[in-house]
Amino acid sequence: MTQSTTDRTAPPTRPPGILSRRYLVTTLGTTALVFLTAFESLAVTTVMPLVSADLGGRDAYATAFAATLAASVVGMVAAGGWSDRRGPGGPLLAAVAVFCAGLLAAALAPTMTVFVAARFLQGLGSGGISVTLYVLVALAFPAALRPAVFGAFAAAWVLPSLVGPAAAAWVGETFGWHWVFTGVLVLVVVAAAAVLPTLLRVDSPERTTDPFPRSRFLAAAGVAAAVVAISSASSTGGWRWALAVAALTVLVVSLRPLLPAGTLLARRGLPATVLLRGLLAATFFSTEVYLPLMLHERSGLPLTLAGAVLTAAAIAWASASAVQGRLGDRLPHARAVRIGSVLLLAGVGAQAAVAVLDPAAAVSVAVSTLGWFAAGAGMGLGFPRTTVLVLEQSAPGQEGAGSSALTICDAAGGGTAMALTGLAFAAFGAVSAWAGFAGTLPLCVVFAVGALVVARRVSQATH
Repeated sequence: MTQSTTDRTAPPTRPPGILSRRYLVTTLGTTALVFLTAFESLAVTTVMPLVSADLGGRDAYATAFAATLAASVVGMVAAGGWSDRRGPGGPLLAAVAVFCAGLLAAALAPTMTVFVAARFLQGLGSGGISVTLYVLVALAFPAALRPAVFGAFAAAWVLPSLVGPAAAAWVGETFGWHWVFTGVLVLVVVAAAAVLPTLLRVDSPERTTDPFPRSRFLAAAGVAAAVVAISSASSTGGWRWALAVAALTVLVVSLRPLLPAGTLLARRGLPATVLLRGLLAATFFSTEVYLPLMLHERSGLPLTLAGAVLTAAAIAWASASAVQGRLGDRLPHARAVRIGSVLLLAGVGAQAAVAVLDPAAAVSVAVSTLGWFAAGAGMGLGFPRTTVLVLEQSAPGQEGAGSSALTICDAAGGGTAMALTGLAFAAFGAVSAWAGFAGTLPLCVVFAVGALVVARRVSQATH
């Protein structure tokens, strides 16, 4: 038996990579959309002190963040059901259009009420973009290249954390905060144009014939409405606490069908893991939105330096995430989330101490930066392991449902915490500027304690 010379000498065929001529434009376009949605989120956190000073409406400070996260839950559910039935083209273009409309409305907002409404639109759009991009990747790239694409997406989330706060602060202080939103709008249009040829080319041969999930959509809408109602309760005078309790009731009822049974009771296994993810997000993001404002107003830092605290946490998050990835099974999942929860509690506790004790500016900056670095490290350890745990604990064939519940609890937890801290910030802030921060950030410590308690109920056991 012989083999032809041609067969013996032919080099092995290498599949094209994600940056090959065939996939380059699609890779750049999809990654750019991920980058820009992440950049917009951090940019708003950095320039919100300028927005608040310009538009007034300090009571609605947290609502501008809570509304975005709450709306993203609706966007995720709506875009997911639409993508399953019709493919990703229509829902992705619609999500981009809504996101751009929110950016334009924010750039032109004459009042804080209009700005909050614009942020709600941005949440609807960003939630839809996140879901449909994953569907597009599944259709446009072969299975062998998908890990590389998702790796690029991960990098696109980290990079804005490193450069976003400083860039947004510079633009906001040099040209005005309106241009932060205008600049992102232009770049989103360019990125969407790069993806458009791929959307027209791909097909979805296995589209479901199931009806649109109206019940899930209505439940998601209930979550969004409840979070916004809690955020807005501060403007209802003596009825604020009654409205907040009623909205919390609606929130619990609406969340239950979107999450695994027993999630809100922290039942061991998958439910506790999903709840932990929500509490981690609730703790970190409800604290983070106040840090630039506190350092800018109380310590007199320019926004470029106040935003550096966010960058410190981003570096720690990325570094700890890489460390836990290298350790793999040598660091058990349950131990990783517990260590992460402890670090997060320490970091949030440091911010509460700065808020209550109000030390000298140099001490405030040092404690806030070191504390938020620790908090970022905690998130870097805990966040990735909750994802792995959910995949391990989900029943075969239910990994998608588990991942969906994780994402929904993530957004709902962050939105709810921001709504509650916003209510506290408005109530205490009416007493004095010091009381606004001193009364709000200890509430974030309560969320962190809750995360630590639930982390102790997370187990390695799978289904």
